[in-house]
Amino acid sequence: MAKTLIIYGSTTGNTEMVAEQIGDYLQEKGAEVTLRDVSNARVEELTAGWDCVLLGASTWGDEEIEFQEDFEPFYHNLDQAELKGLRVGVFGCGDSSFPHYCGAVDLLDQKMTELGAELLNEPLRIDGEPDASAADIRQWAAELSTTI
Repeated sequence: MAKTLIIYGSTTGNTEMVAEQIGDYLQEKGAEVTLRDVSNARVEELTAGWDCVLLGASTWGDEEIEFQEDFEPFYHNLDQAELKGLRVGVFGCGDSSFPHYCGAVDLLDQKMTELGAELLNEPLRIDGEPDASAADIRQWAAELSTTI
């Protein structure tokens, strides 16, 4: 049974909803899933014996890419953790009418690569309300479940 940690940052509840849907699917497939709001998480936890870590963030900002407020310090502390070889997946919500659609997802993806983490699949980007993307979320989680 794969132990999976899902850490998410969510201001409006959309990224939290996506994290829950991913977690529910992985549990259906037999994974042991722990969901944690980023405000209650520390980067040191990422290497605490998880088979897989999923990071979810929403994107804010018109001028430059901004993380959800609680996610920003977590993101900057990632450099302090030894993530080489850590198996990760990245997801997030955004609005395609903004210049940096899901830019926080792109930054997380890039940071994980720089730190030597093993990306398990392509990042999941949700445009707008997650309810409209339930099939895409489930498909992403299904792809992920075959690798953990």
